[in-house]
Amino acid sequence: MYRIPLLLLLALSLYAGWRELHPRREVAVAQAAELAPARAGERTKRKIALPELPGGEANGVAASDDDAPLPKTPEAVRERIRSEHANTYIDEILLARDSALVRWPDRVDQPLRVWVSSGAQFSDWDPRHADRVREAFMSWEANRIPVRFVFVVDSSDADIHVDWTDRFDAPISGKTLWSRDKRWWIVSGTITLALHHNYGEPLDGNAIYAISLHEAGHLLGLDHTTDASNIMTPRVRVRELSAADRATLRLLYSLPPGSIK
Repeated sequence: MYRIPLLLLLALSLYAGWRELHPRREVAVAQAAELAPARAGERTKRKIALPELPGGEANGVAASDDDAPLPKTPEAVRERIRSEHANTYIDEILLARDSALVRWPDRVDQPLRVWVSSGAQFSDWDPRHADRVREAFMSWEANRIPVRFVFVVDSSDADIHVDWTDRFDAPISGKTLWSRDKRWWIVSGTITLALHHNYGEPLDGNAIYAISLHEAGHLLGLDHTTDASNIMTPRVRVRELSAADRATLRLLYSLPPGSIK
């Protein structure tokens, strides 16, 4: 008479253990972006992120203490944001995400594996576009965040996939999809980049680099900002990372993911 409840209890126990080893993944689509034409007089030449500078600075952004522990409570997170949010758009990210942050776990010793596909099946494909995507990832990495990237040739071995499309139906040039676990750590991601504006005009090398920077920012956990001088504006006008882009990423990766309410 007790066999069925005992079996049911055992099954529930095994399921709970499985869920602990296989946490539920929630999928979020980062808002897509369009590349706006450069305005007259705007600089469009790509600028590679500078190497780390002496004196604790990288790319013109003051570096925080790399050994500083992550704040452990929402109150501590809010306090760090209050003290370090100047010259960032972290408040806009919190507003867009209902006071929550999302990011990758530290991946220095085990870099994130990135696979960049070929778009040779589409017209106006340039093999150098794949190099521009890799360059964009490395520009973000150069900001001394606790994440490194390595590029792989096997898509099944990748944490991040970068694919191509001829064009989107909507007026966008790129789109990012990432998955997170219940603790708001990002666990995987896919970026799709267009080779043409949705009205048909090809995107040149500078444009591919700029939109790759934008989507890689989403992939790292950044959201949009209204300031058009930053790469993370919804309608991208600039072709390089701004000081605010760098500072916001640095601040994000000094904080734990999750709600700060």
